[in-house]
Amino acid sequence: MVPSAEEIAAIPAENVHVSRAEFAAVWTAAEDLLAEHPRDWAVGGVCLTCRWVARATVKPASGPWYSASAPVTMTHRRAYAELIEAESLAAAVQAIRRPEWLLADRPGWVDAVDATFAWLWRRTGPPPVAVERTVGGPANL
Repeated sequence: MVPSAEEIAAIPAENVHVSRAEFAAVWTAAEDLLAEHPRDWAVGGVCLTCRWVARATVKPASGPWYSASAPVTMTHRRAYAELIEAESLAAAVQAIRRPEWLLADRPGWVDAVDATFAWLWRRTGPPPVAVERTVGGPANL
């Protein structure tokens, strides 16, 4: 699911601590990677996190549309600042604890979710996926 311009414009400003253009570029790159590698748990973790923070509606090829859920707690509540903070902390805790029951079949997932929050929320890390720089693209990438 590649985010539309309307979806990007609808993201509440307080939901991301990076520029909207940078967020859009990283989210789009992650969705493109997931389309190429649908079994990549790390890329999936980035996409799930971006979708939830953006309050996206997931539109699968078949079946009903649904609101993105939080990547760690799986809450269906729409993302807002305090809930994003709580989810970010939950991701950091899971990255430290590394519960076998949760991570055995999801290689790279929790680290990707934590890295995504570190970048877009805590501003303590680089973008979780590489973004190709293009002429006219986001200036701060």
